Parts: sequence; structure tokens; C-alpha cells
Amino acid sequence: MKHLALAFLAAIALSTPVHADEYEIDASHTHVGFQISHMGFSETYGVFKNVSGTLTLDEAKPETSKVDVTIDVASIDTASEARDEHLKGPDFFDVKTFPTMTFKSTKVELTGKDTANVTGDLTLHGVTKPVGLVVKLNKAGESPAKKGRYVAGFSALGKLKRSDFGIKTYLPMIGDEVTIAISSEFIRK
Repeated sequence: MKHLALAFLAAIALSTPVHADEYEIDASHTHVGFQISHMGFSETYGVFKNVSGTLTLDEAKPETSKVDVTIDVASIDTASEARDEHLKGPDFFDVKTFPTMTFKSTKVELTGKDTANVTGDLTLHGVTKPVGLVVKLNKAGESPAKKGRYVAGFSALGKLKRSDFGIKTYLPMIGDEVTIAISSEFIRK
């Protein structure tokens, strides 16, 4: 019995990183979506298609983890080409002046075995404000689809007010509160 316990502890020690590992976002398995009210009649949904970033993850001490993500704002897609062009213009995102938005984590607070509140600085439209995300670790392990490479997958939800970032066109007809939904995979380097 003692040998079985030692073997189990050794297996855990070998499978758990003893330091923080660096990961790169898998853009083909990353979805950054949003939802906003359209005059109270409906919800408009959209995504940003071009996302890049890194994750520093210590599975033994996840509260020390850090994420740094950049989103190409011009990659917005709301399933309406005319609306997308308007959103890219000076009334909303003004992508010629502010081509990217970034999120850099500043705090990770564990809330459960696989959940955390992640706070970070979101820079959007030339304004930087703290934004909170409720994050869930979906799975971490070797991926058969990635030739055995180690992958960590997460889902996250959050909210922000667009007016906090200076995007005020058509308020209050078009909603101020934006719901964010993210699903992402990171591949260990």
C-alpha cells in the first residue's frame, strides 16, 4: 500500500509543472464574442476573428498566471457587412486610429477548483480601464489533435460599458452594456 501511495505521488509530481509554462493562443480555436441590445427590440451578436496572445500558467499556483491578448478590431463580424463597416468607422471603434484592443491580466482570484475571477486592463478606443472576467478551466492536457502537445482550454464571461471607453454613439438607443463571451485554447510552447 505504501508503494502504491508513493507511485501515485510520483505520478502527480511528474505530471504537474513545477514552474510556470508559456502558452500561445490557438487562434483557430478561439472565439471572442459579444452581445449588445439593439433598441430593446433584439440583441446583436458579433465576434472578433483575429486574436493573438500568450498565457503564463503555473498549474500548481494558478493565481500567479498571466494572460496578454491582442484583438484586431477591424476583424469584427456581426453578419452584416454594412453594419461592420459602420462599426469600424469613427462613430464607433475608429479602427484607423485604434486598430487593436488589448487585455492584460492584473489579478487572478481562484473561486473554485477550475474557476477564477480574472481582472485585467482592457485598452479599447484609446482608453484603458479594468475589466473583470469569470473564467473556467475547461480542460488541460495533451491533445491528440495537436500531436500530443499540451493544451489548456478556457471559457470566460464578462461585461463592460462601451461609454467607459468613449464609444457613445446612439446611446441609449443602442445599449451601453456589452456582454463578452470567450472560448479559447492555448498551446504550451
